[in-house]
Formats: sequence, structure tokens, C-alpha cells
Amino acid sequence: MKALSRPIHLLRVRRASAANAVFAAAPRRRFSAATSRASSGGPLPPAPRPVEDRDLAELVRADLHPLSLADLVKHGRPPLSEEALLSSANFALSLVPVRLAHRIQALRNLPYIVVSNPNINRIYNNYLHSLSTLLPWYDPHHPTITDLDSEIRFTSALAELVNTHADTIPILARGFLECRRYISPPDVTRFLEEHLRMRIGTRLIAEQHIALHDSSQPHSDPSARSRMRTEHPSYIGVIDTSLRPATTIELCADWVADICELRYGIRPRVVIDGEPDATFAFVPMHLEYIITELLKNAFRATIENGTASEPIVVTIAPEPASPDPPAFAAPGGNHPGSAAPPSSHRHSIIPLDDNASGVTIRIRDRGGGISPTALPSIWSYSFTTFSADDELPGSSSGDGLAAISSAGAGASSLAGLGYGLPLSRAYAEYFGGGIAVQSLYGWGTDVYLRLKGVGSIAS
Repeated sequence: MKALSRPIHLLRVRRASAANAVFAAAPRRRFSAATSRASSGGPLPPAPRPVEDRDLAELVRADLHPLSLADLVKHGRPPLSEEALLSSANFALSLVPVRLAHRIQALRNLPYIVVSNPNINRIYNNYLHSLSTLLPWYDPHHPTITDLDSEIRFTSALAELVNTHADTIPILARGFLECRRYISPPDVTRFLEEHLRMRIGTRLIAEQHIALHDSSQPHSDPSARSRMRTEHPSYIGVIDTSLRPATTIELCADWVADICELRYGIRPRVVIDGEPDATFAFVPMHLEYIITELLKNAFRATIENGTASEPIVVTIAPEPASPDPPAFAAPGGNHPGSAAPPSSHRHSIIPLDDNASGVTIRIRDRGGGISPTALPSIWSYSFTTFSADDELPGSSSGDGLAAISSAGAGASSLAGLGYGLPLSRAYAEYFGGGIAVQSLYGWGTDVYLRLKGVGSIAS
């Protein structure tokens, strides 16, 4: 498996006629048993063990480890030694079952009529199945992965877990759409906020170990490992320790511009200023998703406002290492034209070490700004600027949940991915960053994206 490809891999454009240009959900990273060599004649993974209530009770009582990017790179640069690889596997094993159990409990806490929905029940059963595959290994008191054969089998189980949960968000959204009479939009937003934050961490833990395994496993092809190190020397698993935001912005801007040209016949320009050569350590997949979503909003507003001749200006400002980094906020404080995310989940945002450098990216457009009546709702998963004329194929409603649901099943319009801003916020805030929006209604919008890195990383 080529685990560390550099193209935009979260979304892709399906070439069609200009009238029918659409977004399609990209193929997610799919892992197979062959990837982890578990099917190459070695012993099979242990049989899944049914999840009992006492298992859930024990796991839910366990503390949730506050994951940071530093946790993900602490095992060193690949190829890892056998000791470091086993340590990485046991670290993942100590965290993932606890996180799965908390999500199972959260699903159980939903109203019974909601959990009975076929789509939500499917996700519930997926979590039960994934936990049952890891329980035979789990022991909170001492490591159970003690040799390379067991590490191979465990990595195979992680790969299955990642594949099983690849479509969780659109399936959940479809279920909540069908249950909207039985659960309020604020309750849906709260559930999805918590679920997405937990899911981000769980997938990162699993994908990080799988990537470290692929580049370190002694049984793998040495020439393949050497080629991976040559092609991606700055990577530690799925983390790029020298990520250049300007490169990501250019790729995302070209992709969104292609969509606009196909659908609207107009190609807005993006100008990058500030310090385009700045680099920091971050997860490329997350940055690509965030930038793509923010640029889609800016491009669409610019086109609809008739100001496509005005460039969208993206400013990159690296932050110096500081023992006391300033709190993130959009300029203007509590100005009525600014919107910061709600604080209900701030306790779950894990800051990194104080000396971890980061970057702030400002995206400025002349798209007319956001209506003051709409501004307070932009962080809701059941809000979008969609109009009835822009409804998604096969959906009965044009809100953000419909966009998520449709995106997983096929395609949605450029305007339709209304969930992009709250989901982007979840990715940005997870490691101590954030997104703030400042709107000058009638003129344009500034979006401030702040991301934190991991500080210094030993060679």
C-alpha cells in the first residue's frame, strides 16, 4: 500500500458536463490484511469476543487519554525498531477500545426510537463489532503485544476497524435526517460534535500505527521501505513534520477552481501572501480538508456576489515559539460581525506544549459577507446557506445533515456541503487550534484558521 500519497485524497472531482459538475466523495484510505502481511501464512487474529455489559462498564470507567500530536510522533521516525513498533502497537491498543466503548455508551444514551433507526443501529453494531475484535488483546494492566507476529495480527485488526468505520458520518447523518422528528437540532449538533472529535482521535491513532507498521515492519519489502523514506522523508506515519501550507493551499485552490469553472464558467483567483515558505508539523489530510472547505465557501460567495475579478487572498503567518501563546480569537473581539465557535466542548481541546510552533492562515474574500441573521448559526450541523433550488439529489431537505448524508452516497453540489465549517472547526480545534469568522456584511468575510504543531522533533 502506498500509504503516504500526496495528492488531494479527501475529495475528488468527477469530470462531467459544465451543467452537471459535482462533488463526489473521494475513495477513503482503505487498508487490507495484505497491507499488514497478516494473510501471508502467519497465525490468524484471535476470534472476536462478544461485548458484555461488564466490559463496557470497565472501559467507560477508564480515563480518556488526552491525545496530542506529540503522542503520535513519540515513537520516533520510521523505520522503527522492534521495541518501538511494539510500543506503538500497545499504545494504540491501550486507547482505541476505551474510545470505542465511550461511543457505544453515547449511542445507547440516545432516545430508543433514534437508536432503532436502521442507519444509526448499523453504526452502533459496527462499534460493537470493532470492540469485539480488540477485546481479546486488551489488558489494562500490562502489554499483550509482545512479538512481531502478534503485532502483525493486531495491525490487521486495526486495518479492518478503519475500513469498517470509513462511512460512519454520512450514515449517521442519514439516520438523524430520518429521525429529525424525535431529536432536536441542538441535540444532533452536540452528539455530532462529540462523536467527530472522538472519531478524529481514534482514526488517527489507528492510521498512525498502520503507517508506522508499513514503513517499519521487518517482514515487509526493504526496497519498498527505502522508497517510502526517499519519497516522504519528512513523514512520521501520517504526520508531515515539514508540512508547507502554501503547497496545500495551491493544490486545494486549483481543485476548487476547476469545480467552479465546470459548474459556473468562472475561475476565481487565489493570491497567497505572508510567508508562503513556512512549514510546521501537522496532519496533511486534516489541513487539506479544512482548506478545501474554507475555499469552497469563499469561491462560492465571490461568484454569487459578482466579484470574481477580485482575488481571494490567503495570508500565511507562522507563529514564533512562545512560552505563553496568545488565546485564539478573530480580530475585533466581540464585534457583531465576528463569530467564534461555541465553548461547550472547549474542555476537550488538548493544547500542545507551550513551545509548539504553529501557523495562522487568513482567507479573505469579497463575497459580500454573511447576513447577521445567519452568522450565529454557521456552526450548526443542521444549518446551511442552501436554497430550495439547490437541493441535493435524492434528499428531501437542503440542510447540513442532508449534505453529509448525500456526500456519502454519491454527490452534492458546490453549495451543498453545508456541514463543512463545523466539521473543519472540529479538525482545527482537536489539537489546540481553532477557526474564527469575521464578516463585514455587504463587503466580504475573513476566516482565521489557527493550527498548532508539535514543537521540536528529534531526528
